[in-house]
Amino acid sequence: MTDLHTPDGAPVSRLAFGTMQFGGRADAVESRAMYDAARAAGINHFDTAVGYTEGASERLLGGFVATERAHIYLATKVGYMGGCGRANIRAQFDTCRSQLGMDAVDLLYLHRWDGDAPLEETFETLAKMQQAGLIRHIGVSNWAAWQVMKGQAVCARLGTRIDAIQPMYNLVKRQAEVELLPMAMDQQMAVMPYSPLGGGLLTGKYARGETGRLSEDDRYAARYAPAWMHEAAAALAQLAEELGTSPATLAVAWVMGHSARPSPLISARSVAQLRPSLAAAEIEMTEALYARIAALSPAPPPATDRLEEA
Repeated sequence: MTDLHTPDGAPVSRLAFGTMQFGGRADAVESRAMYDAARAAGINHFDTAVGYTEGASERLLGGFVATERAHIYLATKVGYMGGCGRANIRAQFDTCRSQLGMDAVDLLYLHRWDGDAPLEETFETLAKMQQAGLIRHIGVSNWAAWQVMKGQAVCARLGTRIDAIQPMYNLVKRQAEVELLPMAMDQQMAVMPYSPLGGGLLTGKYARGETGRLSEDDRYAARYAPAWMHEAAAALAQLAEELGTSPATLAVAWVMGHSARPSPLISARSVAQLRPSLAAAEIEMTEALYARIAALSPAPPPATDRLEEA
């Protein structure tokens, strides 16, 4: 597995904190409180992106990290808008550095696939940024396995590699199990999946009549619309009650339990909302419990679609 460590040499924590809500659903005070709670729980890996909350996420996170930069593994993303050509990568990364108030980051992701930009141009740009000490590791987010491997082949010719992937992955979104997670294990890539709680669906809060992304964002509503997903969430809540824990805790711990050893990105809009996810690090995810949770949702068919071989 890629050896990811903080600038002072500490290994990255099994849980990572995603700051997409900093400066948005979480104001500056609540964002600081969540950062401090994450640090107190041992998290040293924080993730943001150039466009999150119109730059507020990077500005807030950069301020929090500034006093302990050597102890923090810092990741950000570019290329969600404008593509992954050289000029856009450079321009957006300059914006990242300005918003963060830092010259360099530990991990830079390409936020999504760009079928128009030549991969040689994209990764040559990133390789030169590595050589200049602006980034330490290269990552990709929301890429299919075939896209990652095309990128990895180009990186090999340039003397570098893709070290990390960031797919969507949770109990009701399991497509990553088909090719992405096996690929990551084969290629020794770190896996930092986002949405381990399924936009809050797996916390059980929507069944309780609470609001959140599924009720406020049409994209999330469509992403988690199928009835079977809500049934799986209800079953997870019942299991959590039986075990005396939170469904959010089980959901995050289940993602961590995959053999690819993912480091899920947890997030929240308040410390109170964050605590069940933090507790996932303390759950003993036995093989029996992992299988019991996995059985609550349909596993995707293998890449060959030969179900008899699954």
